[in-house]
Amino acid sequence: MDACLAAGVNYLDTANYEPRDEAKFEYKWQWAYKKKFEDAGLTAILGCGFDPGVTGVFTAYAAKHYFDEINYLDIIDCNAGDHGKAFATNFNPEINIREVTQKGKYWENGKWVYTEPHEIHQPVTYPNIGPKESYLIYHEELESLVKNFPSLKRARFWMTFGQEYLTHLRVIQNIGMARIDPIVYKGIEIVPIQFLKAVLPDPGELGENYTGETSIGCRIRGLAGGKERGYYIWNNCSHEDAYKETGAQGVSYTTGVPAVVGALMFVQGKWKGPGVYNVEEFDPDPFLEQLASDGLPWHEEHDGDLEL
Repeated sequence: MDACLAAGVNYLDTANYEPRDEAKFEYKWQWAYKKKFEDAGLTAILGCGFDPGVTGVFTAYAAKHYFDEINYLDIIDCNAGDHGKAFATNFNPEINIREVTQKGKYWENGKWVYTEPHEIHQPVTYPNIGPKESYLIYHEELESLVKNFPSLKRARFWMTFGQEYLTHLRVIQNIGMARIDPIVYKGIEIVPIQFLKAVLPDPGELGENYTGETSIGCRIRGLAGGKERGYYIWNNCSHEDAYKETGAQGVSYTTGVPAVVGALMFVQGKWKGPGVYNVEEFDPDPFLEQLASDGLPWHEEHDGDLEL
């Protein structure tokens, strides 16, 4: 963001800022740039991947078209794919492992509630996949969504993990390889998780043998016309189809395509304005229309069993 201000160009990212010395997702650092971007007449679009990103747009779409107010939001993220490796992460291992090993956190009744890592979990049924054990974790879009949709009484994020993955994760933590603070080894300072990243499979090379699909969406309850309504909006993405089209696996595809669409929204003048914005602050309609035509079709269901 500093570089963009110095160069006089606009800004877009796919997640949010995280300090190197602490596993902590927080938008405060980027939101603090609001006036700088306003004064420069530049636009900064934050979190334009899938989650964060499309999940925020899904929420805005639901609020615009189907609810007078939204009260309960559950974002659910399932990767039912199989890459054939004993253990691998689907994106940067350093970020991925930090993300899923931190304490859980969700919004309820006007405050944040904290949990131990993976303490809360239950089966959730995903379209075309079936039931998968899903774990409550903290994810950065919750912070902006509860700010931009103040009628939310509760907002949570759930992600699936296989038992083998969790076992590897526990071992990594127990032996200190998930540490983000430096240690001295043979006179050289190294960060354990960065060393681990160097020996794990490269996420960019997982696509060729990846089978199965992802399923990510929002399950929402709220009021419409004085009655409580339920709504589910989601996308499923095939790892095999993503690889055939781009040479990348589905997690890369579902992150990259929304970023392209967000950039197009800016270029077309549909998502634009001086300042710093999260994606749910813009009109969701043109984005979702473009998203479907660019390879990530989405689906919706009204008043079904939301499970959560």
